[in-house]
Amino acid sequence: MVKLVKYLSSYYGYILGAVALLFLQANCDLALPDYMSDIVNTGVMTGNTNYILKTGATMLLITLLGTAASVMVGYFAARTAAGVARDLRSGVFKKVEQFTHAEFDHFSTASLITRTTNDITQLQTVLVMMIRLVFYAPILGVGGVIKAISSSSSMSWIIGIAVLCLIGVVVILFIVVIPKFKLIQSLIDRLNLVARENIEGMLVIRAFNTQKFEGARFDKANRDLLETNLFVNRAMALMMPVMMLIMNLVTVIIVWVGAKHVSAFQMGIGDMMAYMQYAMQIIMAFLMMSMMFIMFPRAAVAADRIAEVLEKEESIADPEEPASFREEFQPTIEFRNVNFAYPGGEDAVLHNINFLAPAGQTTAIIGSTGSGKSTLLNLLMRFYDVTAGEILVDGQDIRTVTRRSLREKIGYIPQKSTLFSGSIRSNLSYGDKKATQETLAKAAEIAQATEFIAAKEEGYDSVIAQGGTNVSGGQRQRLSIARALVKNAPIYLFDDSFSALDLKTDRNLRGALQRETGTSTILLVAQRVSTIMNAEQIIVLDNGRIVGKGTHNELLQTCEVYQEIAYSQLSEEELAR
Repeated sequence: MVKLVKYLSSYYGYILGAVALLFLQANCDLALPDYMSDIVNTGVMTGNTNYILKTGATMLLITLLGTAASVMVGYFAARTAAGVARDLRSGVFKKVEQFTHAEFDHFSTASLITRTTNDITQLQTVLVMMIRLVFYAPILGVGGVIKAISSSSSMSWIIGIAVLCLIGVVVILFIVVIPKFKLIQSLIDRLNLVARENIEGMLVIRAFNTQKFEGARFDKANRDLLETNLFVNRAMALMMPVMMLIMNLVTVIIVWVGAKHVSAFQMGIGDMMAYMQYAMQIIMAFLMMSMMFIMFPRAAVAADRIAEVLEKEESIADPEEPASFREEFQPTIEFRNVNFAYPGGEDAVLHNINFLAPAGQTTAIIGSTGSGKSTLLNLLMRFYDVTAGEILVDGQDIRTVTRRSLREKIGYIPQKSTLFSGSIRSNLSYGDKKATQETLAKAAEIAQATEFIAAKEEGYDSVIAQGGTNVSGGQRQRLSIARALVKNAPIYLFDDSFSALDLKTDRNLRGALQRETGTSTILLVAQRVSTIMNAEQIIVLDNGRIVGKGTHNELLQTCEVYQEIAYSQLSEEELAR
């Protein structure tokens, strides 16, 4: 939790104001028993009504002052806690935006969601209580001890025994409950993971009729969290009756011992009542501190989980003194002796990759599943860094420029088409917020999306659901392609982006791309030979190695792997076109 203290720096004014008001509130609370003692000893015992009313009015004013201070403390605490929570959420979100694939492999999506929501909410709740209680309880407790001893030092042993009993209860609860707090957070991660998988995979679940299995899986995750929470709540629920028992026993002992002092004229009745109130204040102070001790461990676990995200070192970072691309940017791409193994993986997935993608030409990459096609594009986007060798863009090693400047030059269409909640217009203008309607319409026309957009009642303002679930796979791909084209980038990366398109749409889209993006360099990953056969250069991958390089006709003559792929998909007549 210490690692997150810097997030309090903007709220020191509120915290100092809260501490000053808490000091005032505690002194108001500690002053009341003295006034009550005076009312009993001086007013009630002598029948002096005026003194009772006058002293009672003073007590009322002190109470109102303490109440006003308490209200202001509540405002300062809430303002500070809510502000810190907002800053933490913003910090975690910005940090996650910078994560590469390697960091996402370390943190699951469900865990990141839990850390951004549940964990920060835990911290916010505890921070409110800390500001209200951590400063107030010690002032009240120490002040109560001083006042009680000055009132009657002969009965101080009663408070000593009560304090020892309270400390014992807190220590026992501490030992029992702390391990469970760590378990709760991981169980929340698990519950989020199962729920997220069920929601995203609902169509698959229904198709295989596995609702009962998934229901049992969710129920197990839910019950594990329930049982752990119940254990913690039962343990904490025991604290209040134990505290009340100690409080009542202390009251009885004070009355019993105090009555003997009163009968021996060693103490007034008002003094005994004041001493009783001081004892209650001391016990309440320990009760408040024990509540903090119980809540603090869970907050500490949450803080550590948040700090783990914020302090996670990026596996891919921008250079301290980045280079720049030339003003006359040439979209040439070159892979030189590139080798790559995934972090934590024993074997390399790419071996000695060498090829040049000339400016203004289409370079296609084909190969069997798992041959490393998408990995090549991930390396070019710097989602991962090469293990050995180098990748050059415009003659510049991409590790010497910032990731932002590199990605500004690239229009990327991922293998899994992802759309964001909003409208068709907001999704198409995602890469260029200033894009005009003409630009959007042109991109949609090239991507063969104009027809289905026009068919919608609201056209470009039609609603897109989260993830694009209210449009078909082919429509989602075409919108993703149009979104990249709006960017008007000098380099385009298509990661198997035509897989959901029919052959006619595929052909029309490739023809439009060739006409409208003639000056851009295109890297095209595909499974279908018909998609890539007109590319100026085709790279054939097999088990992470280049086994063929050339045009479609050349590879049909020289590359056995390409022949196998081609003849498994098309006839000799189709291949000869």
